[in-house]
Amino acid sequence: MSMSRAPERYSKPAVFFHWVVVVLIALAYLAIEIRGPKGTDSRTFWTAIHFWAGTLVLSLAVLRLVWRLWAGAPADVPGAPVLKFLARVVHLALYVFIFAQPLLGILMVNTGGHPVTLAWLNLNVTLVGADAIARPLLKTAHVWIGNAFYWVIGLHALAAIGHHVIFQDKTLRRMI
Repeated sequence: MSMSRAPERYSKPAVFFHWVVVVLIALAYLAIEIRGPKGTDSRTFWTAIHFWAGTLVLSLAVLRLVWRLWAGAPADVPGAPVLKFLARVVHLALYVFIFAQPLLGILMVNTGGHPVTLAWLNLNVTLVGADAIARPLLKTAHVWIGNAFYWVIGLHALAAIGHHVIFQDKTLRRMI
């Protein structure tokens, strides 16, 4: 009887989902930071890029989660239990982020009385109607979570680099 071993690396689809989501999140952050003043063409363009990136993150998050549940993940890299626990907490937070942040953004725009319009495709996304009470709460949550995740994403990246440079284990190489 042969015992199946978990692979040492993430599968090609898992790596694809990871890095495309990284690029899209970076693009969403860039777009919101450089969009320009209200009423300008720059603001219109970068807002459209932000909406595209966010909705693609949400779409890929669904596919990524389905893939993860179906294909699994490699076994944990040997290490201290506290590091494994912290890694799981950060990964869970990242998964919550890639679902919650785009949803909050869509809901925020919708409660302002507008659909999220995906430019160049002429697709409008409306999940809820206008709500003057909910909109500022959703906006606050969207901005707060977006700012908090600068730190979580940075911690995640530093941990991966730390595993590679300090611990010299296979953590980073598993996702490349």
